[in-house]
Amino acid sequence: MSTSDNYSPPKVWSQDEDDGNKWASINRPVSGATHDKERETGNHGFQLYSLATPNGQKVTIMLEELLAAGVSNAEYDAWLINIGEGDQFSSGFVDVNPNSKIPALVDTTTTPETKLFESGSILMYLADKFDMFIPKEPHEKVECMNWLFWQVGSAPYLGGGFGHFYSYAPYPMEYPINRFTMETKRQLDVLDKHLANNEYMAGSEYSIADIAIWPWYGNLVLGNLYDAATFLKVHEYQHLLNWAQKIEQRTAVKRGRIVNKTWGEDGQLANRHSATDVDNALKQ
Repeated sequence: MSTSDNYSPPKVWSQDEDDGNKWASINRPVSGATHDKERETGNHGFQLYSLATPNGQKVTIMLEELLAAGVSNAEYDAWLINIGEGDQFSSGFVDVNPNSKIPALVDTTTTPETKLFESGSILMYLADKFDMFIPKEPHEKVECMNWLFWQVGSAPYLGGGFGHFYSYAPYPMEYPINRFTMETKRQLDVLDKHLANNEYMAGSEYSIADIAIWPWYGNLVLGNLYDAATFLKVHEYQHLLNWAQKIEQRTAVKRGRIVNKTWGEDGQLANRHSATDVDNALKQ
């Protein structure tokens, strides 16, 4: 492992099994299961296999928003996938998501069962199934889709780029930190300018675009992600901050963000099987 920026790529790449990153064990250049383990299944129509990362929070917030809106058929069981322990490489999880990334969702109410992966796909499926959180007005519906796909395409720069090199890389590297900080601040500026003239991402209506963007960019500017708010000077993005604070106060957001969460001081709930589970976790 090179411990400085003075690195020359070899003629043929090979994996460094000890690259100094505490998450190195979960990364490998091949796909598929590493061990046999059936996925757990509860009594509700939706079975979620996830972790309360930003991508995981998107789905639990969406399910809690549906429940808060009175959609009882959105009840779900949420099972913790501990990526540090390699749960995402079990045969049961890979059967739902061959890409071995959280979140993964199974709709058991269909025949055959509907297996879903990729958070954007899951949000669209739930919105379509229950006809909620996608605007009916054509212009706002297009805006919703624009911003949903913007988030899907932009977040890797924030998570795998800025977040990795700022928080998780084995040693500080000036070039990638500068490169991804510049891109992250550009994205924050894009959002801030849009929200200067719009209450929500799609316009006047809260939608899956907000649900997708808030766990990444809302958490970031609120200081809940990478502890980087000061470094990024997030006070410069007041419209984005106002939006993030407003979304944070939604009851479903407070509930959804703690599901499949096993760290932090603002509530933890490893597995969720009922609304009471969330109620009790929030009281602790």
